[in-house]
Amino acid sequence: MLFHPTGLEGAHLIEPEKRGDDRGFFARIFCKDEFGKHGLKTDYVQANNSLTGKCGTLRGMHYQLGQHSETKLVRCIRGALWDCILDLRPESANFGQWFGAELSAENRMMMYVPKGFAHGFLTLTDNVEAIYLVDAFYEPNAERIVRWSDSRFHIEWPSQPISLSEKDANAPDFDPRHHLENPSS
Repeated sequence: MLFHPTGLEGAHLIEPEKRGDDRGFFARIFCKDEFGKHGLKTDYVQANNSLTGKCGTLRGMHYQLGQHSETKLVRCIRGALWDCILDLRPESANFGQWFGAELSAENRMMMYVPKGFAHGFLTLTDNVEAIYLVDAFYEPNAERIVRWSDSRFHIEWPSQPISLSEKDANAPDFDPRHHLENPSS
């Protein structure tokens, strides 16, 4: 696997190294030893699968607080999406900075999202399917959302979304007081 730094501390794009011949190829998408050598999480407790039917659908920007904060490893397995991460770690030199990249079934790239980042994506095709591993169980009381178009962060989405859930459409702008609340377990 090839680990490409994103410029945001701890976040990476990960590219499978294909080994193949005229029959096709083989590539690892996870190796505990290699992830560990790069200082990345190696223990995941949940594997999630999402399907989004329409091109131009935006999901995000989601994150969880405190002990429920999640590290994610995201891969698109059908279609294409533009994946975005936003550093919301108060102590980070990169606080408020974002990074985005196209993940597709064709390019097989993965986004490694450290704890303390908000995450979202915009579908670039119809029928986009993504899988992602997380290292913490989902806790509804710890979930937070930042408005995808919050002017504080100036995320440059590749196009204007045409579909959002009600929850995402009504998400508030970032408020540090809300971000630092201690959720009840």
